[in-house]
Amino acid sequence: MLKKKSFSLSGHRTSVALEEEFWAVLEGQAARAGQSLAAYVSHIDKKRETRPLASALRLAALAAASRPQ
Repeated sequence: MLKKKSFSLSGHRTSVALEEEFWAVLEGQAARAGQSLAAYVSHIDKKRETRPLASALRLAALAAASRPQ
């Protein structure tokens, strides 16, 4: 099931809908980095180039999940 979260990125409000499992990984990564989820998403947003934000977040979660902890 998709869960929608809203963020302010570069001064604009945006909403992203991802599966709860992706949000769980992203929240864990943000916590490990000592950042809020919003700050972590902003960091990914700045690096994504033309890729849609939802896709960039899913790829970031997959990359994090495949790395040894």
